Amino acid sequence: MAETNRSGIATDQDRFRNLEDIDVTADRSPVLRLFISLTYSVVCAVGLIGNLLVFFFIRVKQERRTSKINVFILNLAATDFQFVLTLPFWAVDIALDFSWPFGHAMCKIILSVTVMNMYASVFFLTAMSVTRYWSVASALKDRTRQGGSCSVKWVCVVLWVLATIATAPTSIFSTVTNVAGEKLCLLRFPEGQHWLAVYHLQKIIIAFIFPMIIVSISYLLLLRIIRRRGMKNNSRLRTQVTKSVTILVLAFLLCWMPNHAITFWGVLVKFNVVYWDRTYYMLHTYVFPITVCLAHANSCLNPFIYCLMRKEFRKKLRDLLRSIHVLSCHRVLPRGGELSEPVKKMEKTVHFQQFIIILCFCNENFCI
Repeated sequence: MAETNRSGIATDQDRFRNLEDIDVTADRSPVLRLFISLTYSVVCAVGLIGNLLVFFFIRVKQERRTSKINVFILNLAATDFQFVLTLPFWAVDIALDFSWPFGHAMCKIILSVTVMNMYASVFFLTAMSVTRYWSVASALKDRTRQGGSCSVKWVCVVLWVLATIATAPTSIFSTVTNVAGEKLCLLRFPEGQHWLAVYHLQKIIIAFIFPMIIVSISYLLLLRIIRRRGMKNNSRLRTQVTKSVTILVLAFLLCWMPNHAITFWGVLVKFNVVYWDRTYYMLHTYVFPITVCLAHANSCLNPFIYCLMRKEFRKKLRDLLRSIHVLSCHRVLPRGGELSEPVKKMEKTVHFQQFIIILCFCNENFCI
């Protein structure tokens, strides 16, 4: 029995050692595949709704010129919206045991869009953290705003261009490859695993390490300013800002770090710095897909994480739910078919509160 187990392990190792140069995630668990497919479906639905709300109310319902932060939020919503549109394709791919049914062209398009929007999303989150710090620092120094919207729009253009450039290797080397009789959509570099390792190392550095350093420094400087400038006696405000900043940084860290940690292990394996072993195989096969789910979930969390943590938004949400409850309990039509004046006033209040809550997505006074 032990001999059978060892031979089974050896077979798996021989099989997947030969696939190191094309970066295959080999999972045979129907339960895990079903879980990931359902997770992608939920993330897609929630992400579509959340990002559409952000996009609609910033672009259509804005009552004044879009602020710097809102320009970044709008671009973040656009990139996250595009990202979640790719999830149904990956859900089908995983449900079919990683057998790609959509053809070579769609493989290139979907894989490229996925990677490009991953880069763009991280870039815009980073730009927002820098903008928050710079806005507070400038306000405290009484600096006047100089062409903010124009410069921010150019920054967004540059970030989209950088995301496109970073995605170029994916667009070039993504392909449909036959592996063990199955058609897989993946990256295949001509020189094998070393170039694939370089590709993953680039992704870790550009999409995680540098942004994490910039985000952390920006928020630490922001907290330093708050503690030093005019807020020394306002412990409640300091606590609120500290909590909000902590949530933002932790959300970014927890969503992306597990995925990049396992990816980095794979980089070390491909460079022969550490040995390929059963632990790596099990982790890459069964844990890595879950970390991908967690990273993808960041795209549906982004629209909410910047508002749900705010006290103003939570208060307006409670007021709205309370008003809807009262309205549903007391909405009675008199004989003439007209609503009574108190109910009409209550209805107007509910509509106004709905509008206020939605504004949290596009008003920087509500969002951090």
